[in-house]
Amino acid sequence: MLSKDTFQFLEDLKNNNHRDWFQANQKRYAEYKNDYKETVEAFVAELSKEDETLSQLGFKECSFRINRDIRFSKDKSPYKTNMGIWMSPGAKNASLAGYYVHIEKGASFIAAGMHMPDADQLKGIRREIAGFYEDLEEIVENPEFKKLYGALDSENALKTAPKDYEKDHPAIEFLKLKSFTATAKLSDKEIESKDFIKNTAKKLLVLKPFVDFLNRGLTTE
Repeated sequence: MLSKDTFQFLEDLKNNNHRDWFQANQKRYAEYKNDYKETVEAFVAELSKEDETLSQLGFKECSFRINRDIRFSKDKSPYKTNMGIWMSPGAKNASLAGYYVHIEKGASFIAAGMHMPDADQLKGIRREIAGFYEDLEEIVENPEFKKLYGALDSENALKTAPKDYEKDHPAIEFLKLKSFTATAKLSDKEIESKDFIKNTAKKLLVLKPFVDFLNRGLTTE
């Protein structure tokens, strides 16, 4: 169960996003980091029951620094005001698909897949789709997938067929995608529930076949 103090810390930080406030609240930040670590470890333990590729992940592989990279951003707020958890067989900096939990009051969500893969990654995923699109169709047509996630996210999809693929390819709508993710919102009530981690992990594991499909394309020569 996520501490209510964690939610409140992030909300207060959002309203006081400057160094003086942050330095004056180091005790609260230390408590937040401890809760962050416990939450990550609990998610890894729960997901690993069905996805053993995650079993060796530690807090550092799944967490994010609270400091924002503001070098190229118009928003110069120095701190992130959400808790992010990324769980992938290859950890944060590897080129594999995985699961994501975003915790932010009024704006929490879960997701899985790969966001904006680079050119080589995109080539591997599209190759897998072109050859085995029936597998992907079966995944997204699964009733539980449709109930929780609806469909794959389609923002920023190409308007025409990508290079090297015919516009009448049976998987053309999948091939037009530039990101391969599925997303579902989480309510504050769900996050504050004592069964938050267990229930959320169960929802994420519905996406395991999708993650496995993408990683097949990313690891097959």
